[in-house]
Amino acid sequence: MPEMEPIKHTLEVKEEHKKKAKHKAEMFKSQLKFERHWTDKVADFMTVQFGTVWFLIWHAGFFIGWIEWNLGWLGLPIFDPFPFGLLTMVVSLEAIGLAIVVLISQNRQSKIADLRQQMDFEIDVRAEAEITKILRMHDALHHHLGISKTDRELRWMENVKDIREIQDVIERESAG
Repeated sequence: MPEMEPIKHTLEVKEEHKKKAKHKAEMFKSQLKFERHWTDKVADFMTVQFGTVWFLIWHAGFFIGWIEWNLGWLGLPIFDPFPFGLLTMVVSLEAIGLAIVVLISQNRQSKIADLRQQMDFEIDVRAEAEITKILRMHDALHHHLGISKTDRELRWMENVKDIREIQDVIERESAG
């Protein structure tokens, strides 16, 4: 059946696009895993652990215990008398360490977001080309069936978009 050839071709193209999309997704995942060094793993683990209610409760308990101990309420020898200079130093050093861990984790998340944004952009550009092709096919079908209607918006949509031109407009608007 010759009339089935376009449908068969379309299905083959669709299957090929699925394979390419799956391959790109696998490459994206492997790239994320590949770029993850042991320091990133440690920073991510620490960020996950430090961002919990249990961590907050543990700290509150630790500070309350430290203060009670050094006010003499527990009957133990005082090692950091009021105004708790040692506690202040420990908390300051911990804050520095936590800030560094959070920054490492945020930098990694930023790299992942950049990769996702790049992938989304590439998908959008391809989708734009595919939609333009569909519009042209739709218009050709209308023409073949003798249905004609002048539509400026449709004509504009059928034009291939120049990515460089769009980029220039965005750069001009963001600079101005």
